[in-house]
Amino acid sequence: MLGKTAGSLFWMLRYLERAENISRLIDAGFRIALTRSEDAADEWESVLKATAAAQSYTQCHDVIDTKNVVDFLLRSPKNASSVYSCFKAARENGRNARTALTREMWEAVNEGWMRLDVDLKNPVSTKDLPAVLSLVRQQCSLVRGAMQGTMLRNDCYDFAQLGIFIERADCTARLLDVKYYILLPSVNLVGSSIDNAQWETILRSVSAERAFHWLYPGNIKAPDIAEFLILDRRMPRSLAFCAREVTHSLDYIRGAYKTSPPSYEMAYDLRALVEQININQIFNIGLHEFVTNFLSATAALAGQIATDYRFTV
Repeated sequence: MLGKTAGSLFWMLRYLERAENISRLIDAGFRIALTRSEDAADEWESVLKATAAAQSYTQCHDVIDTKNVVDFLLRSPKNASSVYSCFKAARENGRNARTALTREMWEAVNEGWMRLDVDLKNPVSTKDLPAVLSLVRQQCSLVRGAMQGTMLRNDCYDFAQLGIFIERADCTARLLDVKYYILLPSVNLVGSSIDNAQWETILRSVSAERAFHWLYPGNIKAPDIAEFLILDRRMPRSLAFCAREVTHSLDYIRGAYKTSPPSYEMAYDLRALVEQININQIFNIGLHEFVTNFLSATAALAGQIATDYRFTV
């Protein structure tokens, strides 16, 4: 496969995953803004930080409020990671890799773009926001469903999978990094429930509320949330799950190409970060330090994959 095609598949799915993750963060922030208005500005600031958009936002707006943040994250052309920008970039990458996509997958990408191009032409009202956010998640799910149901399990599929799970790991790690002060063990937190509404953001942003309550009934405790989102291999958005899926995809690519590039070893090093440690050790190291290390390793891996498989050639 041409490196450009591999790169387009990787980035198409990565942009779609980013769009979905941003929609989930907006949804969580919006709920807190509605129910706890006194926490709204702080919550929106944390959402901007989790999407790495805080700096670009402050260049456009002086005040952090619901209307401006939602518009900036959903549709602003000044935000390269807005939902609109992500879908536009995903469609462009899909066009570049059109011959590597099934008809159903391309139609799902194209339909998602066309619907959002209409719905996001103008600022989204508070009344319409839940429906628009639901549409974003639905369209991303349709693309993944078409991919799972129609794509041949070859290198095209594996490069797309890499895009999904590298972006997903990055998003979960960024969320944990932004919220780490909520999850730090302290005299007040050890053995007690978290008396802070922000835990809702942490779990809701990764669609993990119900799954978490199945595994940890009763009070919500900081170590349990951290363990669930970092180490639980059953949780599709945990760091451990994503790291394992990345190695699986690179295993298949390595077998198909009969090579062992540097990214292969780097992927297993990333996986070891979350498979050879327990939650107590993570807190002893420092949650912020652990997550920062994971983010750096993930970014380095993504860059090495692009180099090894010549995405820009």
